[in-house]
Amino acid sequence: MNAPTLEIVATGLRFPEGPALLADGTLVFVECERGTVTRLAPGGKPEVVAFVGGGPNGLAIGPDGAAYVCNNGGFAYHDEPGMLRPIGTPDSYVGGSIQRVDLRTGEVRTLYGGEKSPFLKGPNDLVFDAQGNFWFTDMGKTREQLVDRARVFYASPDGRFCREVIHPMLGANGIGLSPD
Repeated sequence: MNAPTLEIVATGLRFPEGPALLADGTLVFVECERGTVTRLAPGGKPEVVAFVGGGPNGLAIGPDGAAYVCNNGGFAYHDEPGMLRPIGTPDSYVGGSIQRVDLRTGEVRTLYGGEKSPFLKGPNDLVFDAQGNFWFTDMGKTREQLVDRARVFYASPDGRFCREVIHPMLGANGIGLSPD
């Protein structure tokens, strides 16, 4: 069996996460450390679509074609040769959020978290269901002597409802739905 051939398509990214592939082959993803939603067209260079701040961690494309972002509120980072890694919660942390980003205009709207309830600590990943709503995880934050318990939420993309459906958990890094 032949080993797969790897091709570097972009460099200089700052902790990329949450990739979503659009129908035209464009890759949309977040850069946690930069606080951005970024796109990469086939054969192109990375282009910042929007600055969302904090620590965007997960991204999914909603039924309306917008990008929905789990923003964990940010990390402090350690940058060493060849590796950028999160090392804790930054002094600037004020909570996490779920954000909607219009991929055409770059407009960012906070749907949940921040000043909009419920209080989210570290949203991590999300997935849309057949009804057009989404499930998302909130891993919480780790501080010097405290570790939050993780949770799972179910929410609407229009900001009408967001409810906690599973709590407590010992971790929730990612979420998916059964194809059934």
